[in-house]
Order: sequence, then C-alpha cells, then structure tokens
Amino acid sequence: MRDPAFPALHIRPERGWLNDPNGICRWNGVYHVFFQYNPASPLHGNVHWGHASSTDLVRWQEHPVALVPRPGRIDGAGCWSGCIVDDGGVPTAVYTANPEHAWQASVGLARSDASLVLWTQSESPVIGIPDRADVDEVRDPFVFTFADRRYAVQGAGQREGRPQLLLYGCDDLERWVDLGSLLTDDDPIAADVAPANIWECPNLVFLDGVWVLVLSLWRRVEGATLLDGVRYLLGDLVPRSDGLQFKPTAGGVLDDGPAFYAPQLMADGGRTLLWGWAWETGRTAAEIEAAGWAGVLTFPREMSVRNGRLCSRPAGELTALRRETLDWALGVPLDTPAFEIVARGPVTLRLARANGEVARVEPSGTLPASILVDGSLIETFDDGRSTTTRAYPDHDHHWLIEAAADDVVVYRLG
Repeated sequence: MRDPAFPALHIRPERGWLNDPNGICRWNGVYHVFFQYNPASPLHGNVHWGHASSTDLVRWQEHPVALVPRPGRIDGAGCWSGCIVDDGGVPTAVYTANPEHAWQASVGLARSDASLVLWTQSESPVIGIPDRADVDEVRDPFVFTFADRRYAVQGAGQREGRPQLLLYGCDDLERWVDLGSLLTDDDPIAADVAPANIWECPNLVFLDGVWVLVLSLWRRVEGATLLDGVRYLLGDLVPRSDGLQFKPTAGGVLDDGPAFYAPQLMADGGRTLLWGWAWETGRTAAEIEAAGWAGVLTFPREMSVRNGRLCSRPAGELTALRRETLDWALGVPLDTPAFEIVARGPVTLRLARANGEVARVEPSGTLPASILVDGSLIETFDDGRSTTTRAYPDHDHHWLIEAAADDVVVYRLG
C-alpha cells in the first residue's frame, strides 16, 4: 500500500532523496525539470540529476538520471545545482561539480541533444573556486543575458564570514571571464533582507519591468548549518567598466512556510515560472528511512511583481488537475489524498486523528485563498503570498474543513 503521505501529483521519484530543482527549461515545446537526486537512499549524498518532462505542466514523465557522479573526476562527490543554457542550439547543463568537498566545487558542463535525455559530461571544469581571501565556498551557477551579453552569477561566501555573488562573462561557455562581485552584503538592503554566510542558488530574471534576484540563505549557527529560507531583492542591473552591479531597491520573503528552499525560475514566453524544493519537516530519521523517500518539488508557480512585491500563484494549467467538486461538512473527513480548497471566506484545514490534532492550516491574507494538498505537501496561496508546509497523514488520520458552507469549494485532484 502506498504511503498516504506520498505527494503523487508532484515531481519526485518513488524512492530516494530529492532536493534542489535544476536546469528548468522549455525545449521544443516540452518542459524539462531536473533535480538533485540520490536514487540509492532517502538521505542526502551521491547526488545525481534526476529528470522529468511534461508538455502541459500537469502530467510528468520520469526519465533516466541525466548527470551522474563519476568517482575520481570533477564531479565524483556529486552533480549539484545549476541551469541549462541554449548554447547555439545545443542544450548545455552548467552545474556545480563537486570532486570531494563543497569547498572544492567547480563548474562543469554537460551537453545533450534535443531530447535532453542522454548527456555527455565534461572532463575538465570551466572554472574553479577563485583565489580570494573573502570566499571559501562557491556553487550554483545561473546564466542570464543582459544587453545581448551572456553572464553567470554564482552563490558564494565564507562559512564563518559574509555572503556575496560572483559574476562572470560567459559568451563562450568554455572560457569564463572573472568580473568580480555582482552583489555583497555591503549593500544595506541586501544585508537587511538576506542575512547569511553564503548566498545559495541565485536566480536573476527580468520581470514586470524590474530585475528580480532570488537568494537562498545558508548560515552557520552555533557550529551547525542552517538553511534559513529564501529571500528576493528587486532592483536594477547597473553596467560598470568591468561588468555589472546589482542595486537593490526593495526585498522580502519569497515563501512564508517552513518547508521551502532553493527555488529555480524560468522565463516561459510572457511569464515566469518557479519550482522550489519542499523538504521534510515532521518526520524522524527512522520514519524517513522506513518510507524510503524524502523531498519533493512544489507545483509550478507563476510569478509577478505587484506594488513593489514579488507575488506568486499556482500555474494556470494546474486547474486541469481538478476532478469533481466534493461534498463536505463540518466534522466529516475528506476521503481523498489530494484536493484543492478555494476559499472566499475564513477557512481552517485540520489534519486530525482520534487522540488529537496533528496539523492546522489557516490562510491569513486577503481572500480569496487557495490551499492545494497532495499527500503530505500543503501549498497555500493568498494575496500573492505562498506558504509551503508539510503534514503527514497516516491510515488513521483524516482531513477536516472548518468554514461556512458558502465560503468554500473543494475539488478532488487527480
């Protein structure tokens, strides 16, 4: 019997560990989403690039792993986060190649054909860690264009020091030119909005007339590593003699929930889509080992900038997951593992069992609100905000809705 907490409508394999989305692109009309993946265990390590594709953002086909760690070579300890670039018509993965340790990470390339299924990984890195006193870790290259030139930004910083973003010119993907720092926390807005030791998984996109920079916060707290959420900065890219500088004007929290990290964005015609990694927040190590899986990607989200704020909503295509509307009543359990609540008034969603409440979800923003539940993954949207959290139904758990009857519509998803 399938684990009732398994999010069957989302991107993730049946078994193994999953974390950051990578290489998100649309090639010849097909969406491709790659992700960090350990097929052998529900624990982080042995990181491959998993791969799924879709023509409609709703039904996903799983493919064989795309990038594979190669012992003794540039990515022997893992193929970590990166992006995919159209390099003269050739799909090219630009990824973090980890030979043994995170502080040795370099940038590797891999090339494929139009199927994006079979990949040839490079034998040599295009760049390594820079020889700088203020940087002891780099990772997560993201390639973007500005004024008809191609650039790459990398997350960087010091494990016990300060964060920054490194900038490279990469019109030729085989020959990167060091252009210094794109942003440091000397900028007061960046320091206030995104305090960290290392800025991870940078994404830089032009959206609704402004540049949007997304950062995931890596921190050292009392000797332990803390992945401390995701922030965004709105601002301008300013040319300078040796490259570019990002000048923030505002910023904020990208997702309010406790289970969201390392998102990646992609331009999709006239819109921008985002996927994030939702990690496990309520299972013990023993429970994860017994389940055999950990981590899931969120549903795709459409991003926009409104009134000086980065906003998100579920991708419009997701309405195709709606099946029939469900009758519901106070105190009556919902008999489905996946559903959507569309609320025009106050609503509370509870996961309960005989001896008490397990979890509670209450949208607190401006109505209407949407709550999408798939197994253990809960994604709530209201007033442009998103909240990603987890709750783990078992065979003796049930979902309950508390709301006025006329304020809520419930759809079965499938």
